[in-house]
Amino acid sequence: MFTLVGVLAAAAAGVAIWQGWWLPTLVLLAARLAGANLDGAVARARGVSRPWGFVLNEVGDRTSDLLMYAGLVALAARTSGSWVSTTVVWTLLAALAATLPTFASLAAAGAGAPRRNGGPLGKTERCALAVLSTGVPVLLPWVNALVVLGSIATAYARLRGSHAELTGDPERGAE
Repeated sequence: MFTLVGVLAAAAAGVAIWQGWWLPTLVLLAARLAGANLDGAVARARGVSRPWGFVLNEVGDRTSDLLMYAGLVALAARTSGSWVSTTVVWTLLAALAATLPTFASLAAAGAGAPRRNGGPLGKTERCALAVLSTGVPVLLPWVNALVVLGSIATAYARLRGSHAELTGDPERGAE
């Protein structure tokens, strides 16, 4: 239920972002994050956490990210006056880059490492940057660059730590 609430909030946030409504975007993305964070926490606290719940959580999180970025792409097109503008292309690149930290974490988890979170730019920071971009669309190109660089750095940090765990080489994780 929490996952569904998070995804629905992200869908509504996508519309709010597209329209440039920063305050509803803030509230809806906070609800998106609450849903994303409560689903697993409540399941673990109640002792009903299951592997399929993990899958649903991840699919819900990725769907929510895509819905948020759909709103940002629409905002970029609306404010630039074109669906083929540089800002739209960079927003699409930021959306793609934002998937890298999760890919890194899930690939390492598939190899037996714990599912890593953390790093300089996770979903909370992406949501905060989406609110900023909604309120001040002229910042969208700079925010996109930050998301690309921050996502690469986050993926690297997660892979570095996972490499150390999987190889038993703590020195490699500290580099």
